[in-house]
Amino acid sequence: MVFILDSLDILSQKIMIIPFLDLKAQYISIKHEIDNAVLYVIENSVFIKSQQVKDFEKEFARLHNVKHCIGVGNGTDAITISLKALGIKQGDEVIVPANSFIATSEAVTSAGGKVVFVDNNPETYTIDIAKIEESITSKTKFIIPVHLYGQPAKMDAIIEIASKYGLKIIEDSAQAHLAEFNGSNGWQKVGNFGDMATFSFYPGKNLGAYGDAGAILTNDDELARIARMYADHGRISKYDHEFEGFNSRLDGIQAAVLNVKLKYIQDWTENRREIASIFLNEMKNEAIDLPKVPSNVKPVWHLFVLRSKKREYILKQLESKGIQTGIHYPIALPNLKAYYYLKGNGKFPIANQYQNQIFSIPIFPELSENQVNYIIDTINGLHP
Repeated sequence: MVFILDSLDILSQKIMIIPFLDLKAQYISIKHEIDNAVLYVIENSVFIKSQQVKDFEKEFARLHNVKHCIGVGNGTDAITISLKALGIKQGDEVIVPANSFIATSEAVTSAGGKVVFVDNNPETYTIDIAKIEESITSKTKFIIPVHLYGQPAKMDAIIEIASKYGLKIIEDSAQAHLAEFNGSNGWQKVGNFGDMATFSFYPGKNLGAYGDAGAILTNDDELARIARMYADHGRISKYDHEFEGFNSRLDGIQAAVLNVKLKYIQDWTENRREIASIFLNEMKNEAIDLPKVPSNVKPVWHLFVLRSKKREYILKQLESKGIQTGIHYPIALPNLKAYYYLKGNGKFPIANQYQNQIFSIPIFPELSENQVNYIIDTINGLHP
């Protein structure tokens, strides 16, 4: 759906206002279906463990060609539950990329593990596979690669390393719904490479709910059973609990919203890819580095991340032209106060450098041709 944005006249110069993300535009395009789906849940009081949840789990698993989907309360819980289902023990070391949102690492600590950061690849921003092995010790039990910004990590190499050292893999796919990687078994969607995979449906994600929601994918029947129990107080029936779990269930209203959006996610993904292709082909500014896309990945472009040593100037200029931006992420994980106790800041030169250079520009399915061209022309016209 193409939407119309107001324009402002500032100092006699007409500019276009382009939000970083426009969830209202998406809602308007499917308003009738969303309203009916939510109203059905309310009118029928099917809030917890509803058919809407079962339908979503079945369809989301099918779209990723995976056997099992377990709906949970949010993407962070999805990682914690996956770690617990895979048998993490207190003090087990878990390798996590230095460039990610804190949800990835805080889930490790919540599950009793110890976070071990690895620097990011200078071209793709995902975990640098060349630096993983040097971080492995006798206590290392897991690797959590993040399919960052919607681009899959280099899963073939990660699988090889995990196999060599007997490690479990959890794919953090919070930003990568339907992304694909071409590995030893040909093109596969994320969720098929690790022991388990986790997703977030935070409203701003490519597939977003209208509140917090998440999911776990796995092809392992037993892991699916255990994960589902962990998400529901560790029980096998209403008052029969085999172990202490969590209260982390996908609710009926969020599932209803996601069921509607699932019908459109593939089209929305192709729109993102088309916009990204135009950006990559037509955006030309020597002061700005564009994303690098390896030939064996099909990103879904949750974010379109640029890099420049002149970031502050560029951000101010884009703001003055009505183009909203973001920084994902302004502080690399090892540099957060939460992780000062690890004292490892010197080991992450790329993450340390890039946190001061990266910035994200608008990329969402409802962007019009005029808006895309306006973004390109504005960036191409900058001379920092």
